[in-house]
Amino acid sequence: MIKQVELRMELENPNVAAAVLGQYDEYLKVIEDYLGVKLVTRNGDLVIMGLEEQAELARSVIQHLESFYRERQELTIRDVRYIIDTVRRGQQSTLSGLAQDVIIATPRGKTVRPKTVGQQRYVQLMREKDLVFAIGPAGTGKTYLAVVMAVRALKAKEINRLVLTRPAVEAGEKLGFLPGDLQDKVDPYLRPLYDSLYDILGLENTQRYLDRHIIEVAPLAYMRGRTLEDAFIILDEAQNTTPEQMKMFLTRLGFGSKAVVTGDITQIDLAKGQTSGLIEAQGVLAGIGGIGFAYLTGADTIRHPLVTEIASAYERAGKLE
Repeated sequence: MIKQVELRMELENPNVAAAVLGQYDEYLKVIEDYLGVKLVTRNGDLVIMGLEEQAELARSVIQHLESFYRERQELTIRDVRYIIDTVRRGQQSTLSGLAQDVIIATPRGKTVRPKTVGQQRYVQLMREKDLVFAIGPAGTGKTYLAVVMAVRALKAKEINRLVLTRPAVEAGEKLGFLPGDLQDKVDPYLRPLYDSLYDILGLENTQRYLDRHIIEVAPLAYMRGRTLEDAFIILDEAQNTTPEQMKMFLTRLGFGSKAVVTGDITQIDLAKGQTSGLIEAQGVLAGIGGIGFAYLTGADTIRHPLVTEIASAYERAGKLE
């Protein structure tokens, strides 16, 4: 028998209540839409009305939102959606401590934390391993979190330099047809790396580090023949490396260095029939103790909610073909 219930929750102090409800009750509307319940405030309490199972889920979501806000002193729509999804999957125990893991604070005062459990595992692997592969779709924070960890290591003087690189292969475009000298040609492919640096360090600090060659942003071809010691090296868009390029990059690792390799194996722009070095590396390097593999999924996406829905729609369409 389907049972309708009415649960009453006492809201905390006005600041916490306002954060959990959202501006103009925005977050309450999201919970209602996701869980199929009705939420109303009544005499300082929150009343949850709906089927018993959904109402209990809604109560658990509200409790975790309160806890999340107390730890972080902020709550975004992405946090709300992620907590709802986590509670619906019965994995709410994984939320404990997620908000407390602060990696770094930016010059603008923004604290950077892992936003999902998958991201938290990825960050922990970067703390523990000298070589980490991060594989997952766009928007899951693969590159951004690697840059954050590299900057943190640089500021802590754990390394002397930061090297960011990616192959200059993108959606079938040919470098020779692009205007300018070689640096002008490859800069558009490296722009996402600069964007991450600007967000974390600020424009002036980034430029200062670049001018002093403490930070280097360069195409993968520039890595050949070098050995990088006391460095944090990030290879981005690694799905577009050949096996030979991947081996070349991995053997650049010198003493006191760390490397992070990021990529999305569903977005390979190599010529048809060409093997991806990232895919091959998963098999070749499996089981080596000093190497970590972090697999991120759509649940770790931190871009606009529509991006997740669009990516899922294309994935479903691909499976139907």
